[in-house]
Amino acid sequence: MTIIDNLTTDNESASDESIAAGNGVLGQRILRKEDPALLTGEAIFTNDMKVPGALHLAVLRSPYAHARIVSVDVSGALAIDGVLHAYSGADLADQWAAPMPCAWPVTDDMKNPAHFPLAATKAAYVGDGVACVLATSDAIARDALEAIGVEYEPLPAVIDLEQALTDDVVIHDDIGTNVSYTWPLVIEETEGDCQKAMDTSAHVVKERYIQQRLIPMAMEPRAVVAIPQPYGGDMTLYSSTQVPHILKVMTALTLGIPEQQMRVVCPAVGGGFGSKLNVYAEELLCVQLARTLKVPVRWNEERGENAQATIHGRAQIQDIELAADENGKITGLRVRLLGDMGAYLQLVTPGVPLLGAFLYGGVYEIPKAFDFSCTSVFTTMTPTDAYRGAGRPEATYAIEHAMDALAHKMGIDPLELRRRNFIPKESFPYEAYTGLVYDSGDHDKAATVAEKMVDYAALRERQKTQNVAGATKRLGIGVSTYFEMCGLAPSRVLASLNYSAGGWESATVRVLPTSKIQVVTGTAPHGQGHETAWSMIAADKFGVDPADVDVLHSDTAIAPLGLDTYGSRSLPVGGVAISMACDKVIDKARKIAAHQMEANEDDLEFAGGMFSVKGSPDKEMPLAAVAFEAFTAHDLPDDVEPNLEVQVTYDPPNFSWPFGTHICVVEIDTETGETEVLQYVAVDDCGNKVNPLIVDGQVHGGVIQGLAQALFEEAAYDSDGNLQTSGLAEYLVPAASDVPSITTGESITPSPTNSLGVKGVGEAGTIGAAPCVMNAVVDALSGLGVHDIDMPASPLKVWNAIQEAQQAQAAPNNSQENQ
Repeated sequence: MTIIDNLTTDNESASDESIAAGNGVLGQRILRKEDPALLTGEAIFTNDMKVPGALHLAVLRSPYAHARIVSVDVSGALAIDGVLHAYSGADLADQWAAPMPCAWPVTDDMKNPAHFPLAATKAAYVGDGVACVLATSDAIARDALEAIGVEYEPLPAVIDLEQALTDDVVIHDDIGTNVSYTWPLVIEETEGDCQKAMDTSAHVVKERYIQQRLIPMAMEPRAVVAIPQPYGGDMTLYSSTQVPHILKVMTALTLGIPEQQMRVVCPAVGGGFGSKLNVYAEELLCVQLARTLKVPVRWNEERGENAQATIHGRAQIQDIELAADENGKITGLRVRLLGDMGAYLQLVTPGVPLLGAFLYGGVYEIPKAFDFSCTSVFTTMTPTDAYRGAGRPEATYAIEHAMDALAHKMGIDPLELRRRNFIPKESFPYEAYTGLVYDSGDHDKAATVAEKMVDYAALRERQKTQNVAGATKRLGIGVSTYFEMCGLAPSRVLASLNYSAGGWESATVRVLPTSKIQVVTGTAPHGQGHETAWSMIAADKFGVDPADVDVLHSDTAIAPLGLDTYGSRSLPVGGVAISMACDKVIDKARKIAAHQMEANEDDLEFAGGMFSVKGSPDKEMPLAAVAFEAFTAHDLPDDVEPNLEVQVTYDPPNFSWPFGTHICVVEIDTETGETEVLQYVAVDDCGNKVNPLIVDGQVHGGVIQGLAQALFEEAAYDSDGNLQTSGLAEYLVPAASDVPSITTGESITPSPTNSLGVKGVGEAGTIGAAPCVMNAVVDALSGLGVHDIDMPASPLKVWNAIQEAQQAQAAPNNSQENQ
């Protein structure tokens, strides 16, 4: 596949002044509108909904990672008082118009085993649904699961990715292999040869990194309520999803429901991090059973189910080779990626590893001596899919960890090595080795800001005096620089990647007769602060208070057009659509105001909510008056329709490219293996900031999730495919006491591809954090002979690495003594 797209930067260039040119709202640290309801318990989540007469769904899940289903007997459940219905997977096999959807067939020959909401013949992971119960209460439904008799024929589990490649145990009989696809990134008109670079360069490092499985563990587990209309075929689905529009389309296709009869609403959503970017079995079960039985059906997820049946993230083996000349300038890069799809392909599972394919070169000048391929396999574990950053954190980890390995081999400072390879500021917009165009960047500036914030030189001097022989507290300094390909768009590029959806976003802006503002957005927030940020954009445009702007979202009946929230796309796509709609409303209002004031449109200025005639300050008309005139329509220009309302669909000309530098300082106790983060600095350049307070919050949350991967979290399985970390007692999400103080610095390089100059920031912290922390850990221990540690760097793992390094260093001496 060739990805050579002439991505443009042909929109009017944005700058810091483009933000300042409004009414002074943008750039302020305004408290979030959403928070009072969330903090006081007034917000309504899906499981809070009172639905009289609803039946409660519970799903019986396979205790085996791989097993044939010989028989299912639901009669015992049906005999329980309060149980109205019970079904096996075979009982419902004729209910599905199509298998569960995968929206990203990355290659023409990709293998995608048929996957249905309940397994009928074979369970492919622990947690795979095999039967279900509908009862008058959740407690009765869950208790009744124990009365269902299932006879299984256990089969060998497949939990090792490289073993899966052998096809010794084939998981899906219908496709005959465990390999889903192999995807090479083919680059036309290459300027060099990767193998030649590896053979002739002064320095080559070859590394293997493991991206462990992660469980997203959103604060709110998933929940679903499906309500059919008693007369007619309309269906309303409430779900704790982050993709109501995509869920509506995919549910209609999978169940054969006319799309116009489907409405999807997501009430307050307690976090997603990509895990709610999906179409899940329980959503389809609730809709189909409600549709068939003509009663509401609801389901809520317990934490153990959340760990087993909601997607996992990451799960890759990365082999990376990095070549450089005698000065450390990169001359070649090769990546071989092995991706764990889990048991089935969920909505965007196969595409996640490939999102990172374009970022393995990081922020560096990489020649076209680049070689990338990804092979993805099925295993008998929970399906993987998008998790905060989706492929970008994995790619950044590999190149940033390899850069440290190269710096160590060459004996130069890691930050200095990075500076020798940064894409220079004057080279932007920069066409990368992949053919994609990076719109803007100033990597040296971000690195310099971070360097000064931590007093990097002084830290290195302190390290020399602290990390001496016999020291039990060793200091480590980690650096990570990154690019993020976000604002998931434009549509034509997604088409070249075989992605089934587009990258556009929709917005409608109305100025009501009473001069209040309504903004309707296709983005669906789940903690990002869209109501606050979007109201600030409109308020700045119209010269009103943000409190006078109401933002409507997350209901496909109110906002019928949209592509939802993921991939740091909401602001650089959805927010820009809102800005464009506001401009068009003002243009329409200008026509009406000019007509009312008997002036030429070109002579009207608009500022602070007021139209005025140039040179005649006494001739003014407020937007409120224009809005009322548009509503009454008593005296409008002949070519102008009533009401101030405009709908815009925006498809960006390019991705947006935020970037940054993170520096982490750790201290490791060699006697216990414990890692303490002493200092963490994050300098994230996301272009112009609508609300810096929200930006800081997004960065802090992202850093914590990256730090969690580095030091705490791992979805661990035993050899039989049983998840050993199915609850918060075993799966180590960091507590508040584990989180260091995070200091954010500022570098602002506006995007030239949109009028707001914004880029997106939702995933930035996660992308920068894990390699930064792990580089610090390895840096602290390198003097002891420890050159790498797999994530998470738990105290036991760190202690064992120290012991092994010491034994290895002592081995030659012991051998000589024995001689």
